Amino acid sequence: MSSRDLEGYRSGQPAQLADVLERVLDKGIVIAGDIQIHLLDIELLTVKIRLLIASADKAREMGIDWWQNDPFLSGQNGRKSLDDRLRALEEKAGLPTSEDE
Repeated sequence: MSSRDLEGYRSGQPAQLADVLERVLDKGIVIAGDIQIHLLDIELLTVKIRLLIASADKAREMGIDWWQNDPFLSGQNGRKSLDDRLRALEEKAGLPTSEDE
């Protein structure tokens, strides 16, 4: 943190939650941890946890943009395959397809 960031703390005023959240999203924060389970010096299980908390803009700066192409998050969630199936059924039934409209 810069000295400007600490001005509010030096004056004795508590940081507002919104200010802290804004700083975290602007800069980003990484939380990492590993959980390992051993039995008689034999590793049975390892769970690696990596959590990144940042704004979408900051994530894009870091080269992370997986949500833009995820069909579930983009609202497309299988929409193309459903449209194709509907079109095929309309054609079989002799109805005008949605492309004809």
